[in-house]
Amino acid sequence: MDPADVAATFCATLADEWWRDGLTDVVVAPGSRSTPLVLALADTAGLGVHVHHDERAAGFMALGLGLASGRPAVVATTSGTAAAELHPAVVEAHQARVPVIVATADRPAELRDVGAPQAIAQTHLYGSAVRWFHDPGVPDDAARASWRSLAARAWAEATGPVPGPVHLNLPFREPLVGTPGPLPEGRPNGAAWHRHRPGGRRGDRTLIDEVAGHLRDRRGVIVVGRGGGEQGAVGALAGALGWPVLAGCRSGGWSGRSVAASDSLLRHPRFAAEHRAEVAVVLGEPPASRVVNGWVDEADVQVRVVPEGTWIDPGRRAGIVTVVDPTELCAALVDRFAGPVDEGWSAAWAAAEAAAQEAFDAVLAGHAEVTEPGVARALLAAVPDGTTVVASSSMPVRDLEWYGRPRAGVDVLANRGANGIDGVTSTAAGVALTGGPTVAHLGDIAFLHDTNGLLGLAGRPLDLTLVVVDNDGGGIFSFLAQRQELGPARFEQLFGTPHGVDLGALAAAHGLAVTRPETATEVGPAVAEAIGAGGVRAVIVGTNRDANVAVHRELHDAVAAALSG
Repeated sequence: MDPADVAATFCATLADEWWRDGLTDVVVAPGSRSTPLVLALADTAGLGVHVHHDERAAGFMALGLGLASGRPAVVATTSGTAAAELHPAVVEAHQARVPVIVATADRPAELRDVGAPQAIAQTHLYGSAVRWFHDPGVPDDAARASWRSLAARAWAEATGPVPGPVHLNLPFREPLVGTPGPLPEGRPNGAAWHRHRPGGRRGDRTLIDEVAGHLRDRRGVIVVGRGGGEQGAVGALAGALGWPVLAGCRSGGWSGRSVAASDSLLRHPRFAAEHRAEVAVVLGEPPASRVVNGWVDEADVQVRVVPEGTWIDPGRRAGIVTVVDPTELCAALVDRFAGPVDEGWSAAWAAAEAAAQEAFDAVLAGHAEVTEPGVARALLAAVPDGTTVVASSSMPVRDLEWYGRPRAGVDVLANRGANGIDGVTSTAAGVALTGGPTVAHLGDIAFLHDTNGLLGLAGRPLDLTLVVVDNDGGGIFSFLAQRQELGPARFEQLFGTPHGVDLGALAAAHGLAVTRPETATEVGPAVAEAIGAGGVRAVIVGTNRDANVAVHRELHDAVAAALSG
């Protein structure tokens, strides 16, 4: 066969095998060297092909697709720095255990190390941040028996047992446009070449006995984060024990036991001391609150249920760190606890939660101007059931967790693997591509970090509302000691970093419809209207960094006063 036809056949085989595995979406960043692969992907019926001008944004779009669906998306780029631009998304996918297949085109061996254009060292480019790396060399018809296995293994490595990114480095020789010949025969009935069966560990009797022994007749809490199990199973265990569930704004599914305001409650020294937990069971990812995490570390016994391949114990205080399905663990433990329980412990938390929520309402009602906690609270209340909220790191994810009124029917996602603020708009776009309305809650710096994520966004077939809090700089730094210890000029220079950009004009330049609510009462309706209108829209709300610190303090003080009263 002609070498160009061999490359075309090789790539068509990869695309066909990935389709058999369950691939639904590919993200392509334009480039010449990747031509054989992107043509094969675009010609595969049934695949959604999303083209993005910027490789960095393309990587995060693929991440968002995997984050929302649990299935890998393929992101394809040309060689050189284009491949390097994917690194931030690869790191986040690694840390957050999100499946993605990164396919970077490369120069053939004879064009490496000779100063050829767009030729960099791409072997193991992402280091230990990938589950598997492979470079099969320039496509060779003599190796056609291995092509389906290569594609299927990439899928299997990306999906488990610890999901994450896989890197295929694919060198191609010119000419780059060929005609696919007959593909290597696949499995009958469209089956994948390799089948990966993720196991997930069931808790054995010894583990269940040990954990149950720690829980019996003790005061405890269940802390639930992303990946923390099904609400029904967690709620049943909480009911059997008479314990509260601390889950931030995700607390809407545990009526009567939900505690969303734990950050503010535990800032009150007397409440934290009097409600010290003897046992803390942490299911899934930990909360963003340093206060809650520090309080959890003071428990006599701490049980952490973590995803396979991870070790989550930032305080180094956990007595038990185990890999087990949280839903199965809770279901198994419920059987160990029968009969009536003392509801006094849970009732005390419920009363404190109610007092905190009333305090939040009272404080925010006294601010006619837009406040950042008020934006989070209004946003979460305004979105309809079935909406996915993607929260940026720094203040948005904290404000949602701390001040969002608890509710069910909304999924809250965030790039909390590496806790970075880059790629959030593109991640949200990827989430939105999986279907259903999506709202991204961003700070202004996160929005600016992913400006290229706006390229072509208005023309994509998705429903995405970007709610951007604009305080003209890095607002989270105003909460740090540096704000008091440095002079105003030096703090603004190195930490406040005002940008002076008209974010609404920036969004409008990319074709987005823009709304600018001016008062607190206008925020919720503006968000609801944007979602209802459909398409891609931006809601820009202006705040002040110093005033934001003050309103956070006011909210904490109000909760403390309610608890003292």
